[in-house]
Amino acid sequence: AELRYKPVTHDHKAFLDRARTRKGFSAAYEALELEYQLADELLKARARAGLTQDAVAELMGTTKSAISRLEAVGKHAPSLTTLKRYANAVGCRLQVRLVPEK
Repeated sequence: AELRYKPVTHDHKAFLDRARTRKGFSAAYEALELEYQLADELLKARARAGLTQDAVAELMGTTKSAISRLEAVGKHAPSLTTLKRYANAVGCRLQVRLVPEK
């Protein structure tokens, strides 16, 4: 099985610029901003590691569908343990910060 990640080109800024023209999109997106940031971090880490969802699943001892749910916004609230396992699988370490409000 091919286990190397082959990224698909995606211009997220252009996507957001188009989507923001739709009524209600900005409010809905902002409500899920933290989840989108987490998904972005997960996807970037997996891409840097050059791994497919199948490969990460194998390294974590889970299924590709579980990884897909983990990387999807609004579908799953992962535990810190799961995030640590994912980070380890993609060659990273998990870091959590609380940032004071301005």
